[in-house]
Amino acid sequence: MRDIETIQAQKEGQGFQFPGEFEITAMGNASADLKARVPQILEGIGLHVLHETVKHRHSREGNFLSVTVSFRCDTREQYDLAHSTLRADPDIRYTL
Repeated sequence: MRDIETIQAQKEGQGFQFPGEFEITAMGNASADLKARVPQILEGIGLHVLHETVKHRHSREGNFLSVTVSFRCDTREQYDLAHSTLRADPDIRYTL
């Protein structure tokens, strides 16, 4: 298996391009006010959140909520930090 740091786009312009705008989705407990918390968490690590892009959707039975938001970041490290910080929250089950 190749190390993720060594993977390069096969053609110019493919893959992640930094700096850039990216979208992240966090899924977690519906009772945790994730619609407000996800953007706050991302801003707390220094990312520029595009608040007009925040979308949310409840699960069929209403127990879970997915929140999707776009943000700007300068490096792959910031992008990875966004995922790891959200996943560290006890009310967030996973991120996409």
